Amino acid sequence: MNRPNAITVATITAILFAGFAAVTVYSYLKREAGKGFQGVAIATAATDIPVGARLDGHMVKLVSWPKESLPAGYLADARALQGRVAVRPLAAGDLVTEQKLMPPNGASGSSIMAYLVPPGHRAVTVAVNEVAGVAGFITPQSRVDVVLTTPQPGAADKEDNISKVILQNIPVLASGQITEQKDGKPAVLPTVTLDLVPDDAEKLIVGAKRGSLQLLLRNAVDVASVDTGGATVSTALGGRQRAAAPAVRAVHKVTQIRRVVMLQAKAAPPPAGYQMEIIKGAAKTTGEFPRE
Repeated sequence: MNRPNAITVATITAILFAGFAAVTVYSYLKREAGKGFQGVAIATAATDIPVGARLDGHMVKLVSWPKESLPAGYLADARALQGRVAVRPLAAGDLVTEQKLMPPNGASGSSIMAYLVPPGHRAVTVAVNEVAGVAGFITPQSRVDVVLTTPQPGAADKEDNISKVILQNIPVLASGQITEQKDGKPAVLPTVTLDLVPDDAEKLIVGAKRGSLQLLLRNAVDVASVDTGGATVSTALGGRQRAAAPAVRAVHKVTQIRRVVMLQAKAAPPPAGYQMEIIKGAAKTTGEFPRE
């Protein structure tokens, strides 16, 4: 065998051995990986699922999940999920857990709103007009501020109302409408259900009875609170003049104080005479002399 043929044979042999070794190592690693992974089939959302949707076979699929990191409340039986109602929005690929579904015994005869309210909070529904409801742009998952417009307590002019932000960054649980009688005819009013703690719920109810409510739609990522002083008709039309009023009152008060001091000075009786201290050497005496 000449030298070129020997090199060719050696090269082919090396390639064959390398390929065999690669296949052997790959098979070994695959077997070892299969031994180390203990997967459990759990339910996930196969598509986007909105709040209130009743699950069916097309909405849920099973995927393999590591046994060591199973989530709390996971569900492994897709057939058992048939007819369950979602109380949280689910995106495709999200895990379907008990915390995101209405309990099986509450699927019929129970309101889904009872499961949407967080523990310790209360759901309060208020009626608003189309303008106060931001022309229909307020939807569930929105966040709003609540402005109350009411007559000023103790004000002589009952027409001088004040508008003040009384609640801020309030989540909206639901929006809908109710029908009531107005002038003997049925009228449809938009309603908004808000997620409030009990103290804020009291403020909202008192405000709704006392005056009118306006909702302010917030930016989705704006959660900062703003301290406002409220606005009246006077401040809205003549804020600068009202701002200068405290300074004018201060000047009047100083003038009154000066007048009182001058009157007191005039009313004080003049002294009967003069007193002088007389020093003679180390001796000191005091003498009184009549006023001329």
